Amino acid sequence: MKHLKSLFKEQYNPENFFLIAGPCVIEEEEILMEVAEKVTTICKKLAIPYIFKASYRKANRTSVHSFTGIGDVEGLELLQKIGKTFNVPVTSDIHSAAEAAMAAAYVDVLQIPAFLCRQTDILLAAAETGKVVNVKKGQFLSGESMKFAVEKIKGAGNDHIILTERGTTFGYQDLVVDYRNIPIMKHLGEPVVMDCTHSLQQPNQTSGVTGGNPQMISTIARAAIATGADGLFIETHPDPSKAKSDGANMLRLDLLEPLLEQLVEIRQVVRKF
Repeated sequence: MKHLKSLFKEQYNPENFFLIAGPCVIEEEEILMEVAEKVTTICKKLAIPYIFKASYRKANRTSVHSFTGIGDVEGLELLQKIGKTFNVPVTSDIHSAAEAAMAAAYVDVLQIPAFLCRQTDILLAAAETGKVVNVKKGQFLSGESMKFAVEKIKGAGNDHIILTERGTTFGYQDLVVDYRNIPIMKHLGEPVVMDCTHSLQQPNQTSGVTGGNPQMISTIARAAIATGADGLFIETHPDPSKAKSDGANMLRLDLLEPLLEQLVEIRQVVRKF
């Protein structure tokens, strides 16, 4: 956690978990501002360190007809504006080595998608920017095997790393969460995040749209804090039913505050043991 402290400009409780949250993809400025203002206000109230997240491009969509973004530079400029307006660090995911330097000019944390967590060229390019690199564990990997991603990034001279658990493939159209991966990855010496929304995806639907199980978000989050997660990743939207990506597994924005209040209480209990 030490290398993350410089990211957070606002005062927070150092014993709290940190939060990565925002809409799945950049749709329009109005939605970004609404979400950032609401979540920033909640996190200040609860003294939770906060990183704003939104994808400037969605490269991994089920259907060729799915929304992918408003344009790379346009999206990244809006992310940068969010960071400056609300005084918070921002993050987005990259999908190729060539994107790393471009995105690093606008964001504070580079996110590596789970499907790409073994791609050496992407990991090295992200590491070489000097930014914090958040690597999502592949749905096909064990927690132990994430040591190789850590070695690649550190070998490039960057020790600013986050590891994120996002579920394990279970059959063709479902995921399960193995909470053993949280302490296993913590033993690699990096902060570990639980992705509470993507871990509830139901991918590869024949409709061409990924399904989800958002009523289980609070369960996934509570269990993650209880098993020692350092941070939580929660995608949220004012109206998930109208979202242009991953609406089926995002948390409705008005439900975030009561959930975080519960999680802060659980964290306080867990810290005693």
